[in-house]
Amino acid sequence: MTLKERLMGDKTSEWAAKEAATKRKDPIPVLKKPVAPDPYQELKARIHRKLVERLDLSALNEIGRDRLENEIRVVSEDLVDKEGVPLSGADRNQLIVDILHETLGLGPLEPLLHDPDISDILVNGPGKVYVEKFGKLEKTDIVFRNDAHLMQVIDRIISKVGRRIDEGSPYVDARLPDGSRVNVIIPPLALDGPVLSIRRFGIEYLKMNDLLSFASLTPQMAEVLEGAVKARINILISGGTGSGKTTLLNVMSEYIPNRERVVTIEDSAELHLKQEHVVRLETRPPNIEGKGEVTQRNLVRNSLRMRPDRIIVGEVRGAEALDMLQAMNTGHDGSISTIHANSARDSLARLETMVMMAGMELPQRAIREQVASAIGIVIQLARLSDGARKIVSIQEIVGMEGDVLSMQEIFHFKIAGVSEDGTVLGEFKANGIWPKFAERLEQAGIHLSPKTFEV
Repeated sequence: MTLKERLMGDKTSEWAAKEAATKRKDPIPVLKKPVAPDPYQELKARIHRKLVERLDLSALNEIGRDRLENEIRVVSEDLVDKEGVPLSGADRNQLIVDILHETLGLGPLEPLLHDPDISDILVNGPGKVYVEKFGKLEKTDIVFRNDAHLMQVIDRIISKVGRRIDEGSPYVDARLPDGSRVNVIIPPLALDGPVLSIRRFGIEYLKMNDLLSFASLTPQMAEVLEGAVKARINILISGGTGSGKTTLLNVMSEYIPNRERVVTIEDSAELHLKQEHVVRLETRPPNIEGKGEVTQRNLVRNSLRMRPDRIIVGEVRGAEALDMLQAMNTGHDGSISTIHANSARDSLARLETMVMMAGMELPQRAIREQVASAIGIVIQLARLSDGARKIVSIQEIVGMEGDVLSMQEIFHFKIAGVSEDGTVLGEFKANGIWPKFAERLEQAGIHLSPKTFEV
């Protein structure tokens, strides 16, 4: 019997009997039963409240983490004793750990944040917490006491990055200290309570060998991408949500020479470049008076005055596309960006639309000529039905044919079907085309085997 069942007494079986009786009366519709208070959550909240009252908050910043945890544990155990609730040793330890999480961490979310297999944490209100593991969504038994409890955790996250959320600004992007991306939207826009979405970033960042072991690409494709970065070819990484665009950008950035000055521009900082000479820039939302906003376009323009060797835009999504293309065409070769699109061709159409958002009223052909001269390679990523993430296409932009951007596919992933256990079957194939950028690789001292592009 669980701690919750012992604290609830006979109420659990009583509710079960009522629910079973109700189900036997089908097809009469049943009204949703009111959620009863959870005794365990109430006990935890009561002890946590008393703990906060006894803590000297002004001295917390002066105490080391280990010492602070010990102090909180001692006080919490004393408070548990005074409650007089009969608990087993395991239940008592779990209660103390939960109180530590409430005091120093993100409450019920802490165990999920320490699970390396979880890539997404999705909180759809206080009683519905889902996670993504290995590309599959599953519901957890994690719960918050109520909306107010969930909002406390949300406020703890966004306050650390200088953001705010309230009815006047009911949605926000933020990040955790490890770089994980956070999005929050609250009522009145979210009808069923606050919604929190966390895109996890692993404690150990992936490398190209990891992508090879996951069969996300082939060694030949990895060799070409490494050469493209070292030869300073401008690259656009395209894909849908959760397809691994930022992960691939991080992996490819390892091939940027350490001597180069790199400027990264992001809405919410999540890139982790290993080079010594990296300048990280992040946008800023408007303040409560609607002033002080700094957009990605502002930062791209400013970065041009910072003497960058390469500019990396975490995700191009608006008018900054025009400034990014101009930077790529004016001596900042080797720049990389990501974009949301379902195919390589769609990514260029989206890029064209974003340039139009800059309000310059450029002719369509002029925009396409800018794209053709700026971007050398488009990498298309996809998350397949079995959760696997793969590079499904690598294409080269070879110029213009009339008013149309001309592209040629170098590699692609051909899907053959789905196995009985749901695994997507397929293989990577080269198209037998020797790319035009191979000459730039040769000039940079990078010599590819003729077999690299063989069918």
